[in-house]
Amino acid sequence: MKKKMLMMFLAMVTLMIYPVSAFAAEGPATPDLQIGLDTAFTFLAFILVFFMQAGFAMLEAGSVRMKNAGHVAGKTVLTLAIASLCFWALGFGLGFGNGNSFFGTTGFFYGGDTTASSFESLLFSDVTLNVKFLFQMAFAAVSLAIVSGGMAERAKLSVYIIFGILFSVVIYPVVAHWVWGGGWLAELGMQDYAGSTVVHLTGATAAVVATILLKPRLGKFNKEGKPVIIPGHNQVFTVLGVIILWFGWFGFNPGSALSPMGGFFGHVALTTNLAAAAGGLAALIASWLYFGKSDIPAMLNGVLAALVAITGACAFVEPWAAILIGFVAGAFTFMTSQWLERAGLDDPIYAFSVHGIAGMWGAISTGLFATPELVETVGVGKAGLFYGGGLHQLGVQALGVIGTFAFVAVMSFIILYVMKMVIGLRVTEEEELMGLDISEHGTYGYPEQMKLITESESKPLK
Repeated sequence: MKKKMLMMFLAMVTLMIYPVSAFAAEGPATPDLQIGLDTAFTFLAFILVFFMQAGFAMLEAGSVRMKNAGHVAGKTVLTLAIASLCFWALGFGLGFGNGNSFFGTTGFFYGGDTTASSFESLLFSDVTLNVKFLFQMAFAAVSLAIVSGGMAERAKLSVYIIFGILFSVVIYPVVAHWVWGGGWLAELGMQDYAGSTVVHLTGATAAVVATILLKPRLGKFNKEGKPVIIPGHNQVFTVLGVIILWFGWFGFNPGSALSPMGGFFGHVALTTNLAAAAGGLAALIASWLYFGKSDIPAMLNGVLAALVAITGACAFVEPWAAILIGFVAGAFTFMTSQWLERAGLDDPIYAFSVHGIAGMWGAISTGLFATPELVETVGVGKAGLFYGGGLHQLGVQALGVIGTFAFVAVMSFIILYVMKMVIGLRVTEEEELMGLDISEHGTYGYPEQMKLITESESKPLK
């Protein structure tokens, strides 16, 4: 049985590889073959990015307490549903439709490949528009998934649904248009290959605004205002979640080439992997120096922070620079997460440090390390400061970071503050104490285990 399964797997791999090898042997591809190869490559990248939601489910569920695990994991499926429908209805048109320097005005209620003329910003690639839509929708879903981390363990589910819809319509698509849809940052030549700014800084900024307005979880800070450690219920889940996310990132970054031809995606994959490895080691070392013990969650966040940072720079920098970018991201994320927590911010999965601070560093790093040769290959912006490009690209990158943070912070604050005044953002103290699994959904993610805990707590002391 095992031999048969192995033979079937090898046959599938052979069938997938054959068209590319045949093309290499027989010469230039026909237009139809070129379109098919590029579309299949991008669709595979979409699948990998889509599967990253499984990584978020494991990471976030493992990072919270058992009584909230089912709720947090279930929100990732909700994220995909919200992002899919909202991006189809309005987000894709606002982000990539023809329009002005701030947002698109065509392509709403996306109608398929026949509406390609409404999306001039995407005509640089021969990938079919349907697959381009799916690929970009998966990016929007990742950005929204980051937001849920800042709301963990105390926000009403209804608040996440409403904010998720508005985020997917009036926040994320606008930033995407600025950088990738022909907007004002694209005109300036901002370099953000796969979304350090567009995806990660956008989601993290919304998350930190929600974190501030929601205020800390019950018991997070003692009477003296010092943070109390609230460990996640399953560290094995968080490890598996990070491995899944690392795996999915090979669709996120290399997939943004939208084509396997020429093999440039291999360079992007190389810089992505090197940065992640450096970030994990840097954060582990930083935690060892700080705590006197090597902290596994810190290492995991270091890997993710490095992946976030290299996401924007992966196509513009050499391997040695990718290692440096990842190392700085991992170490700096650990330090900022500790500082923000001591300052009174209760961010259960350190969304702002991992995705926000690292996203800023990733954007700035291209202004330092982008090489002339790679900039010419990608065709966006200019060389970085350390390669004779002067301060121009660094200034553009800084402007993109400031503009994105300011816009997302203001829009998120307005939306969430109005919701706070009208319906309230947070569950009651009683509901928070019993857990969002039972208060929002009527059942626990671990019903048998929680039943035992509840029964033991209700027994009178002898």
